[in-house]
Amino acid sequence: MRTLISSAFVSLDGVMEAPGGEPGYRNSGWTFKHTEFLPEAFEIKGREQEEATAMLLGRTSYEAFSPVWPDMADFARYKTLPKYVVSSTLAETDLVPNWGDTTILRTLDEVAALKATDGGPIIVQGSASLTHALADADLIDRYHLLVFPLLLGAGKRLFSSGDKDAQKLTLTEHEAYPNGIQKMVYDVTR
Repeated sequence: MRTLISSAFVSLDGVMEAPGGEPGYRNSGWTFKHTEFLPEAFEIKGREQEEATAMLLGRTSYEAFSPVWPDMADFARYKTLPKYVVSSTLAETDLVPNWGDTTILRTLDEVAALKATDGGPIIVQGSASLTHALADADLIDRYHLLVFPLLLGAGKRLFSSGDKDAQKLTLTEHEAYPNGIQKMVYDVTR
């Protein structure tokens, strides 16, 4: 069984939308506009690239990342990883040709089947709607969170608002940085 990890930049009030500058959101780019950049606060992002053996994305995040990440040196390792996009609407012809092996999964059952295979961790980057669905289906095993000292108000939230049983998390790693960012790694307790 592979470990499914949700990785997200999140504001203190739970917003994860448009941290890097994606269009269409009034606070777009909030990770770099309001917080001093400290490389050590982002160490976990490099570690994710080294430890992950596959990447899982929702359609919207795939469409945002795929035109940019394939040619960025900071994300070079992701080019070699198998990528899986969960979408009921994306067509094979919509996939970019320069980002390596990419497979479209149509259902959460297909994600569960992928998790059941042998191999290392699968990292989910961004993908708010997908993260909600995965969490509600109890498919997420770990959260890698970089929590920014910001209150953004409106925006897509990391966690769904669905009415469900409480889910216990175990803090396995934590660090606070001088710029106010906190790294929190939580394992889902089952």
